[in-house]
Amino acid sequence: MSDRPRLTPDATHPITVEPTPGRVRVWLGEQLIADTTHAMTVREATYPPVQYIPRDDVVADVLTASGHGTYCPYKGDAGYHGLRGADGTEAPNKAWFYADPYRAVAEIADHLAFYPDAVRVEVE
Repeated sequence: MSDRPRLTPDATHPITVEPTPGRVRVWLGEQLIADTTHAMTVREATYPPVQYIPRDDVVADVLTASGHGTYCPYKGDAGYHGLRGADGTEAPNKAWFYADPYRAVAEIADHLAFYPDAVRVEVE
């Protein structure tokens, strides 16, 4: 049994997960790496909203393996991927996912999110 804290969102740290209306596209430079109408918007506390994209709607060839991981007491264990551009450049650990997210955010299972310093996310 882990001694890591496991917390439930509440009024002091709210988290909502809702379907994103419309289309979401993710660009790595000029390369389209994700295009979906099934994204989820996660709003957590005072952080900016984050788009979570279904894994099936992300171009698999841009994702590179990573052994990096982090833990969120509200969402669970996060795994990471690097991103490889069409020109071969790599940006390590710029996409993350929760393979088995906690119940409060279960809708983000099988979804990826991206660091905004690595990609451009367009929500239409």
